[in-house]
Parts: sequence; C-alpha cells; structure tokens
Amino acid sequence: MARTYVGVRAMHELDGSITPLVIHWPDGRNFEVDRLLDVRPAPTVGSGLGKRYVCRIYNKQVNLFRDNLDGKWYIEH
Repeated sequence: MARTYVGVRAMHELDGSITPLVIHWPDGRNFEVDRLLDVRPAPTVGSGLGKRYVCRIYNKQVNLFRDNLDGKWYIEH
C-alpha cells in the first residue's frame, strides 16, 4: 500500500479532539472533507501510535492517519 504525506487544515476543539477539514496534497491540490465517518486509535508508521480518520471526500472513503509522535498526516492508498 502506498503512503502519501499530506497537509491538513483541521479544527482543534477544547476537549483535544481534531476534525480534519481540508487535505492539501503535495502537488498543490486541495480536497475538502465532506464527512468524518470514524475516528479511532490505529498503528502508524513513525511511533506505532496514532489515529485513523475515516473521511468521505467526493463520495470516496479515505483513510487519513495522524502519527502521535511527530504529528505528521498521511493517506494510505
């Protein structure tokens, strides 16, 4: 499975939760998150600890990951 590191514009709530709003692809394209379907702990590349955000973008389900150690976001596709 390929991994692409991306930029993410997100809303950070007072309770510490993070909601991704827009994904910034490395080639300059931006994709608005239509809906956040699920958030749960998941293994990641860097620290092995992080969260998986299941998002819907243009009617396609996308798994967006955030590594807890370095804060990097990436998509597996």
